[in-house]
Amino acid sequence: MPVRGRLKGYFLRGMAVLLPTILTIWIFVVVYTFIQENISYHINRGLVRVIVLVGKDRVNVPDEEVRAYLLREKPELRGNDAELAIHMKRPEIRRRACIERLEGIWLDGPASIAGFVIAVISVCIIGAVLASVMGRTLWRQIEKFILNTPVLRRVYPYIKQVTDFLLAPEQQKRLSFSRVVAVEYPRKGIWSLGMVTGSGLKNVTESVRRDFLTVLVPTSPTPFTGFVIMIPKKNAIDLDMTIEEAFRFLISGGVITPAKAREMPTFPSAELELESED
Repeated sequence: MPVRGRLKGYFLRGMAVLLPTILTIWIFVVVYTFIQENISYHINRGLVRVIVLVGKDRVNVPDEEVRAYLLREKPELRGNDAELAIHMKRPEIRRRACIERLEGIWLDGPASIAGFVIAVISVCIIGAVLASVMGRTLWRQIEKFILNTPVLRRVYPYIKQVTDFLLAPEQQKRLSFSRVVAVEYPRKGIWSLGMVTGSGLKNVTESVRRDFLTVLVPTSPTPFTGFVIMIPKKNAIDLDMTIEEAFRFLISGGVITPAKAREMPTFPSAELELESED
């Protein structure tokens, strides 16, 4: 094999090994940065003001820092020591200088992690409250208000569907999708992966006199959308695959296949020829 071909093979092999790890780290970094910049930052700013308010008699700022703060905020005081001294004695100026000093520690320093920790703990507390009967009742009222708000009611339900699927426990997902099946869709001879969501509609079952299944056929690589079809129960092939494995299969475009589903049975060539003729 030429050197160029070997180098290409080494590069692709290295990318195949490193890319999943790099992408996983990147996702965590993006999530952490988003929380830090949009949630933790404001929590830390609030903490700084609470510290200044509660400990105003105990948090002291050196005169040098107050002076430096004043000269940054009011450059016109430079060279006017008498006026500068008057401003330095004002409680409001000293309070602002104290806030600036603490923000340097709590927003940009090592204490900035406090906001992230508080955000995580707050989410856990909210989750615990919503797990109670009172919490669920309160949240239903909040959702009712959101769904009655003209603009929010058009956006909120769809966002909720996506987040419920991504964050809901596996047990709850099983309640929505009972099992994974293969169905002939969109035409005979083409098999698609689907999730059984329930039995067929009563009127259809009574009219055709067959047992039907309601199946969601997700699209790939975005399985949050798809087509709902009703098929005769006998036309669905049950697959030895969990809901999570099915979504991995769909999102990856069929690349990520469960090991137990990769084992291909062998058929005699005569049978294959007969099937192709049919």
